[in-house]
Amino acid sequence: MSQTRPSPSPARRTALLVAASVAVVAWGLDQLTKWWVVSTLSLGEEIAVLDPVLSWRFHLNPGAAFSLGTDHTWLFTLIMVVVLTVVVVNSRRLGGSWLWTLGLGGLAGGIAGNLTDRLFRPPSFGEGEVVDFIAVPHFAIFNIADSFIVCSMIGICAMLVFGLEMDGRRTRDDEED
Repeated sequence: MSQTRPSPSPARRTALLVAASVAVVAWGLDQLTKWWVVSTLSLGEEIAVLDPVLSWRFHLNPGAAFSLGTDHTWLFTLIMVVVLTVVVVNSRRLGGSWLWTLGLGGLAGGIAGNLTDRLFRPPSFGEGEVVDFIAVPHFAIFNIADSFIVCSMIGICAMLVFGLEMDGRRTRDDEED
């Protein structure tokens, strides 16, 4: 009886399913934790988790990172829709790289988490405030979606720098003459 070894890289269909699963898990964790924060904390309330390095602090962010651009919330909503569309369209090229599969899935889920807030939270459709609650000293308050976005983008940038293509191929700029 011969044993077949699993492929070290995902087939296209598997990559799409895994990326979609990662996106749904990221979105679900983000929305579940935001629901918990809104249900149990008062705006501005802080609970020490690992004092003094981590706490939960309920904050509503009408702007982008570090609360920038609070008068242009609708613009951030449009940007998120465009970026999420680009990620979904490009995910059709997946297959051959687990790293790209996880990166695009995490990015899509993170964007979808914050986009859900922008679309469905007060003050209005498309201009909703994002629930942030993870507080560390001397840094912005953020959420699970932000974590997925940042970690995914760091991974995607590293893959681009090191020449890993979405299909698993590696490109080299160091051709010898």
